[in-house]
Amino acid sequence: MAIYSATTNMTKRQLPKPKDFLPLIGFRAPRLDRNQARLDAATNLWDLRSIAKKRTPRAVFDYTDGAAGAEESMKRSREIYSRIEFNPRVLRDVSNVDTSVEILGKKSAFPIVLGPTGFTRMMHYQGEVAVAQAAGDFGLPYCLSTLGTTSIEEVAENAPNTRKMFQLYVWRDRGPGKELIDRAKAMGYDTLILTVDCPVGGPRLRDVKNGLTIPPSLKFKTMMDMAKYPNWWFNLLTTEPLTFASFSSTQGTVSELLSRVMDPSLSFADVEWLRSQWQGPLVIKGVQTVADSKVLADMGVDGILLSNHGGRQLDRAKVPFELLPDVVEKVGSEIEVFVDGGTMNGADVAAAVARGARAVFIGRAYLYGLMAGGKAGVERALQMLTKEFTDTMKLLGASDVSELDESLVSVRPKFS
Repeated sequence: MAIYSATTNMTKRQLPKPKDFLPLIGFRAPRLDRNQARLDAATNLWDLRSIAKKRTPRAVFDYTDGAAGAEESMKRSREIYSRIEFNPRVLRDVSNVDTSVEILGKKSAFPIVLGPTGFTRMMHYQGEVAVAQAAGDFGLPYCLSTLGTTSIEEVAENAPNTRKMFQLYVWRDRGPGKELIDRAKAMGYDTLILTVDCPVGGPRLRDVKNGLTIPPSLKFKTMMDMAKYPNWWFNLLTTEPLTFASFSSTQGTVSELLSRVMDPSLSFADVEWLRSQWQGPLVIKGVQTVADSKVLADMGVDGILLSNHGGRQLDRAKVPFELLPDVVEKVGSEIEVFVDGGTMNGADVAAAVARGARAVFIGRAYLYGLMAGGKAGVERALQMLTKEFTDTMKLLGASDVSELDESLVSVRPKFS
């Protein structure tokens, strides 16, 4: 039997030389822009959410992050994406992919629309203008809300190269709504989105618990909060007063405001009236059944946005993503179907498109970025979403958005 000494095949060792190990030290000069450094360190939208939570007063963060009732609708809208199972095709040439899509007659760089959000300057003083500009930088459409805190004209003037849409609530008094339509038309907004799921405001319990009013009131608890978030308060108090741009603000929570202002008698007849007032593309937002989708399609609307308002209206409402295939089949190819709710990754967008959505509207996804770092934060959120979407296309073997179809996506059942 051969006997090997302990020294057999020993690796020769030597003292390391500086020229050998210095290249291995990944030293980079620290970024002087601390805001950008924080954003660069984020790897996904959940990281941006964590940064936003640390940099924004609790009442403001909860207004953005929260939903109605027990928040089941919001939780379910996110949960279903965790059950997506992709069926990738292999050996496809994906060296070049086309991520663009036509949305209501115009090209978008990705099947993503930055959807309407209310009171956006409360999240960050740069507000709607920052969001609209970031959308334009990425070749994406932006939709301004009736409950926005920047006027139709100001957004148009500061984001001239961004495709702009306008979201409308129908009030008890039709006059102001007609005026908003005319102003949007005059400033080049090319699409009108009518929200129809707000006969009253949903019970947003976080706002009630936090005592959030519109505008925020300086109570003792609020003053104590200022010490923890001095930058946010400084920006609030040294910029234009925080009010709704489309009408005079009244005291109370957003839910209470909606209940006072919105028209609970809104019906399909109002959609016909609106069609007579607006000649451009008309999208109905807040649709939550196949039957309503069919009625609207027969009325000649251009798009249907399946939405439960991010879970902020009726809690335990149907998850929009679940409705997609049935609605698309029912309304046919003439009507563009969109979806929102729960999107926190570009792969979610790919899954929705594969299930039949023309594009996905996002809200919280970019607001987390806005709260985390203003316009730069929105851009960081869009960088993540667009890269994740592009990478998912390649991994699925799709070189064009049109190749994303139902064969690529399964939804695993939920086990109790």
